[in-house]
Amino acid sequence: MKTAVKNKYRTKKKTKAPKNSLRRTAPKKVTSRPSLFSRVESAVSFDTSFERGLPIRFVPYVLYFTIIGLFYIGNNHYAERMVRKRNQLEREVEDLRANYTTLKAGYMLESKQSEVAKRVKRLGLVESDTPPNKLIITKP
Repeated sequence: MKTAVKNKYRTKKKTKAPKNSLRRTAPKKVTSRPSLFSRVESAVSFDTSFERGLPIRFVPYVLYFTIIGLFYIGNNHYAERMVRKRNQLEREVEDLRANYTTLKAGYMLESKQSEVAKRVKRLGLVESDTPPNKLIITKP
């Protein structure tokens, strides 16, 4: 069945969908507030600012922030490199400290009187049983 809908400006014919077909409905528009970027874009209006090219008045600021950004990136890389180097040196110091402690304990053991006596016995030297004599010098 076709019915004509009269409008002030035009006439449009409507057709009814058969009962067993699915009706398609337009998705509902969700009204939400504008996004942050659309608000910034409307506030700044970049279109009018760059109509005739890049304004010269912004060049010093752009260069300044570019240099500051490069300095920041370089400083960050330098700091990370120093942290890695410091960690490597700490590991090396721990290894050297452990080595020093091991060597010191070995030298302390070898410098004991009993250990020295065992080592010089092979050379034919014997430990003295008599205490040393005390020399007294008188001044005339």
